[in-house]
Amino acid sequence: MKNQTQSQATYFDTDGCNVADLEDIIDQMQTRDAVPYASELQKNVPLYDMAKLRPLLENPNTRRAIMGEWAQVLLSGAGIIVLKQAYADTAVLDEATTIFESIIAAEKATAAQGADHFAAAGANDRVWNSLQKLCAYAPETFLRYFANTSIAAASEAWLGPNYQMTAQVNLVYPGGAAQQAHRDYHLGFQTEEEIAKYPAHAHDLSPLLTLQGAIAHCNMPLECGPTKLLPFSQQYRAGYSAWRREDFRALFEDRYIQLPLAKGDALFFNPAVFHAAGANTSSGIHRMANLMQVGSAMGRVLEAVDRKAMCKQIYSHALKAHQSGSLTPSELRAAIGATAEGYPFPTSLDRDPPVGGLAPESQQAYVLRALGEEVSETDFNAHLDMMTEKQRA
Repeated sequence: MKNQTQSQATYFDTDGCNVADLEDIIDQMQTRDAVPYASELQKNVPLYDMAKLRPLLENPNTRRAIMGEWAQVLLSGAGIIVLKQAYADTAVLDEATTIFESIIAAEKATAAQGADHFAAAGANDRVWNSLQKLCAYAPETFLRYFANTSIAAASEAWLGPNYQMTAQVNLVYPGGAAQQAHRDYHLGFQTEEEIAKYPAHAHDLSPLLTLQGAIAHCNMPLECGPTKLLPFSQQYRAGYSAWRREDFRALFEDRYIQLPLAKGDALFFNPAVFHAAGANTSSGIHRMANLMQVGSAMGRVLEAVDRKAMCKQIYSHALKAHQSGSLTPSELRAAIGATAEGYPFPTSLDRDPPVGGLAPESQQAYVLRALGEEVSETDFNAHLDMMTEKQRA
């Protein structure tokens, strides 16, 4: 396939990606007249003064107009918005920062350093599931922290109502290295081989299921490494297949932008925007952001299914079929695809970190591995129980 950005593409593969196509896309400019609610444009990114817009969010008509503008920027504009002063009072951020620091200290004292996405373990400190942990440690602080109409409106602008909030704190110290360019959840967490199996329209769908955000818990001048971003790159359809290629990463390093943030600002971007955390070259700034992965309410199946029980019920029969050849490998994979959970998320990243890759092993992958290794039924059941326990919140 010569040009994988063409609308008729049915599948994407890494070798067929063309960096010149991405270069053409990122040569665009965000026009000022397309973002009338923005207070200014910086490096093609619209900045919104929430001190002025926050009262307008209380009016259903103006709220809808503002959200519509944000959605268009995220979809077909630069792909990035900054909400200045998303927190009118940053005292609650200071309270949360103190709590997060205590959680980090407690977790470092009691457990091994957890694995991270796109960065070596130990390069920074993480609080996985900071949403639930803040709620458990300080529910009143949690209530005030998320009683934020700007964050709620941004989430609804991209995902519609009934969205699902998750969050993870990232704390990067002076000397912390930059990440490599990547895209994010969902397809951004898949391996290159898995990504190639998804049809092109699933590549289009993936960024519509998640909104990426960050709340600045401190002032973030450029020297402390705020997120590196490539405006308009979400429009490159084959980007999930392309981001690991060195020529695409080189283009990113040549063309990325960074924006300084003040404590209380919120940054949101389409998860298909090529991005990477920057290097903290400051002399004393401990860069802390609470990273939000907000999910669509529609990323769920219709019925509640106990897939662990089903796996246990079919395993001995599947093992016999594997050993006897009564079912072909393709037929077994089809049956297991209807039985086991093929996706490793949601999970507890404290207990189930992405060791050796971007995601933990899924239930489906384990069933197939167990068949190949002819694991006994007793050991199989015990491992499934352990997997379920690791995923528990």
